[in-house]
Amino acid sequence: MVGFDPAAHGAALSPEEVALAGSAAGMVTRALISPFDVIKIRFQLQIERLSSLRPEGKYWGLFQASRCIYTEEGLSAFWKGHIPAQLLSIAFGAVQFASFEFLTEVVHKMTPYDSQTAGVHFVCGGLSACSATVVCQPLDTLRTRFAAQGEPKVYFNLRHAVSTMYRNEGVLTFYRGLSPTLVAVFPYAGLQFFFYKVFKQLLTPPSKSADSGGSVLSLVSGSGAGMISKTITYPFDLFKKRLQVGGFEEARARFGKVRNYKGLLDCAVCIAREEGVQGFFKGLSPSLVKAALSTGFTFFWYEFFLDAIRNLKDNRRGSDFTKEGR
Repeated sequence: MVGFDPAAHGAALSPEEVALAGSAAGMVTRALISPFDVIKIRFQLQIERLSSLRPEGKYWGLFQASRCIYTEEGLSAFWKGHIPAQLLSIAFGAVQFASFEFLTEVVHKMTPYDSQTAGVHFVCGGLSACSATVVCQPLDTLRTRFAAQGEPKVYFNLRHAVSTMYRNEGVLTFYRGLSPTLVAVFPYAGLQFFFYKVFKQLLTPPSKSADSGGSVLSLVSGSGAGMISKTITYPFDLFKKRLQVGGFEEARARFGKVRNYKGLLDCAVCIAREEGVQGFFKGLSPSLVKAALSTGFTFFWYEFFLDAIRNLKDNRRGSDFTKEGR
């Protein structure tokens, strides 16, 4: 069960164990969905129109982009920036789920609201994601830079990227795009937890309502929640990516036009003027595939690892009782 549940059976989990389950879920999910993330970022950063009917830029379709990246950069290109991305997923999963469980427990103990309602999950999910975003934003910026660069590479490894960015652009460059990220992440994560709860309640048979383990139901509920949430908040994700590669124009030049935006408002106005309303949704198709897989797998693996840790504690407690009885 996601969130604090006073009626839950089995051993209670500590914040460290919840964080461990969140980290493990993030790590496994990231390895599976990385190719979609790379394609999505390439689409988001392209100024030219994304259209197979009137192709203007380097990429104009999901399969064409996949083939182009594979031909020019090899299979490993789909995992560009995977190390900072994995660090991001592990850290984000730990902070987000530990915060979420803590906040839902606080709501249950200090307010009249039920911690297992969808509305509470929306608020707590949004707040937990904001806290995780502030902690993990530097890793997200590094991941975006790695995924965005082509050949020849500007950054050769994580240490080189950190030192080069710090030396040339200062420490604040690691927090580029933080404002649109925070604006987007609260409703995005809140809606993920909200719709996940709604779908689980709608699809779970009453006889199995207490079942908390990772299952196909978790995967389906998470996938639906991810797609709806991503569609609603997608433009802010695109703004964030455009802002994160500011000062990185040299590495982007071979992909087509480049822009240097002054801030969030300037970015939104320029995109609307040059690319139209459809510009706000560039890369939506791979992003929806990624969101469905990412959110579905994250909730599936999170509940799976929670169950595994809880069963391990129950078995250990049972063996201790057996030894005391002897």
